Amino acid sequence: MRGTSRRLRTGLCALAAVLLLGVPALAFAHAVVFPKRAEPGAYERYLLRVPNERGVPTIRVEIRFPAGLRVVSFGDVPGWAVEVKKDAAGAITSAVWWGSLPAERFVEFPFVAVNPKAGTRLVWPVSQTYQGGERVEWNGAEDSKTPASVTEIGAAQNGGGSSTGTYLGGAALVVSLLALGLALRKPG
Repeated sequence: MRGTSRRLRTGLCALAAVLLLGVPALAFAHAVVFPKRAEPGAYERYLLRVPNERGVPTIRVEIRFPAGLRVVSFGDVPGWAVEVKKDAAGAITSAVWWGSLPAERFVEFPFVAVNPKAGTRLVWPVSQTYQGGERVEWNGAEDSKTPASVTEIGAAQNGGGSSTGTYLGGAALVVSLLALGLALRKPG
């Protein structure tokens, strides 16, 4: 009986490690723009987070701004230069950052924009270029291998929450209860 208990405990610990370490990595292993929800017409500080998922440096990141969004400024990022692209009317349409992001690191590019006045979904196409020329286009559907990030523009809602947040919260609760049960269990 004692061997079975030890195997069960080891299995539960392994499951907890996979849930706590593996799931967040899967959920956020792509170029993402934050916040995921914003108010209509607001001046918003956005943040493009790009991880390096390859064994070679990322050397270029480009974002194309959604129609209806008016980008007004960019934050400086040490080690990176930004090139701002505009249309014939002078509106900012995209930005390209040049630098070097080593493997297993991430970088965040801040910018400020005025949100559309009406509720909508902002889809953020991003391309990431690695040393050697490989290019990943983060412009796919939500359930694809290369999803585009999305921000919902609309009035604030009470409650709710993302499905990822709900899943991670539930997983944390399960792991906590298992740990509590193991801690309170009498040895022997």
